[in-house]
Amino acid sequence: MKIQQTIIRFPEMELLTRDSAKLRGFFGNFFMKESPILHNHYEDGSLRYKYPLVQYKVINKIPHLVGFEEGASLLQSLFLRITEINIDDREYQINSKNITVTEEELKLEDDISFYKFVTLWVALNQKNFGEYINCRNILEKEIMLEKILTGNILSFYKAFNFRVSEKIIVKLNFQQRDTTFKNKDLIGFNAVFATNAQIPNLAGIGKSVARGYGTIIKV
Repeated sequence: MKIQQTIIRFPEMELLTRDSAKLRGFFGNFFMKESPILHNHYEDGSLRYKYPLVQYKVINKIPHLVGFEEGASLLQSLFLRITEINIDDREYQINSKNITVTEEELKLEDDISFYKFVTLWVALNQKNFGEYINCRNILEKEIMLEKILTGNILSFYKAFNFRVSEKIIVKLNFQQRDTTFKNKDLIGFNAVFATNAQIPNLAGIGKSVARGYGTIIKV
């Protein structure tokens, strides 16, 4: 199955990784009336509980907007209208930006591919946090996180109505990192993994992907 992906980059801007949420806030407000998929809220203020089709990321200090399917088409339509960005009351005039539109294939392969998270992977929720903390050793944590990552990949596929009949294989190598989200302390992970699942570069996997967490690239 193929899906459309659009990536917009602003190479002359320099932001911090944690500014991804501010980037989302700016575009969510600036284009508020365009579509709820830009900010995952409907007009009545209720949340859109679906995989975010537009994601906001800062990769190597460069801001990125990443859209899939309807989100990909939306970013294309808005591209020429982005002439300035305001972050923390600082206005950035956009003199340089580029856009890439591709078709990405979702599939399970016979060969194994390797990926790494270029932003922290938020794997745990309130339900499984305690289970992770109570793991007796690193091997138990690894097994648990591999199951979660497999579920994250399946959830990504499900968002595009792509169903797999074969088993997804995942092997994970991770490092635990402390981070904060919405003024709350939480655990994130730097990680690399091998899998037979094909995933588009710069896709978000796991929790809080609209704000830039869980961004992967193929290595």
